[in-house]
Amino acid sequence: MTRTAVTRSLVSSPIIGVVRTHDDESALSDARALLAGGLELVEITFTVPGATDLVRRLLEERGGDGPPWIGMGTVTGPERAERAVAAGAEYIVSPNVSREVAEVAKQAGLFLVLGALTPTEISAADDLGADIVKVYPLPPVGGPTYLATVRQPLGDVKMLAAGGFGVDAIPAYRDAGASAFGIGAGILLGPPPAPDEGGDAVRRALALARGGSTP
Repeated sequence: MTRTAVTRSLVSSPIIGVVRTHDDESALSDARALLAGGLELVEITFTVPGATDLVRRLLEERGGDGPPWIGMGTVTGPERAERAVAAGAEYIVSPNVSREVAEVAKQAGLFLVLGALTPTEISAADDLGADIVKVYPLPPVGGPTYLATVRQPLGDVKMLAAGGFGVDAIPAYRDAGASAFGIGAGILLGPPPAPDEGGDAVRRALALARGGSTP
């Protein structure tokens, strides 16, 4: 049921906010700000110190069932996938195509995002049962033009655009065929010391991701 619910949320709120910091306190602050801005999916990467503890804390603060949903990213292999499941992660994001990660996610009934770049990798990720394929990193290889090109033969695969582009680039990626977007907290909230904790930037990004005008 979690997988189905996360699927619905990614349709209505098509941005995964990615928290990737070098300390747990700033990670907690970023995650809270993304949630306050209205995101229904927040990803804590394994590069965050104490990432699994942070996931548990966010789930405890939320209470009950989502949305919002808390997932774990940089899940590069089965050991991390199992740790993510044990922490209570509700979806898994991998930067690579991993059969073992896919098997762990499937057994746990979790929504699965597998990372890929080439047509061969994208097809492999789809074959492994990825609910959406994270096409990554897009900006260095041509951005929206590259995405539109690979979608010509692979238009039946749901794709999430990722790789470090700004909020203003969302419409171009949407026009190229992206169903959703993975965007870092630093981009969505702005840099310290004065990040946008009021959520205006996040709400603007969501409006663009949904195909509407910005507030």
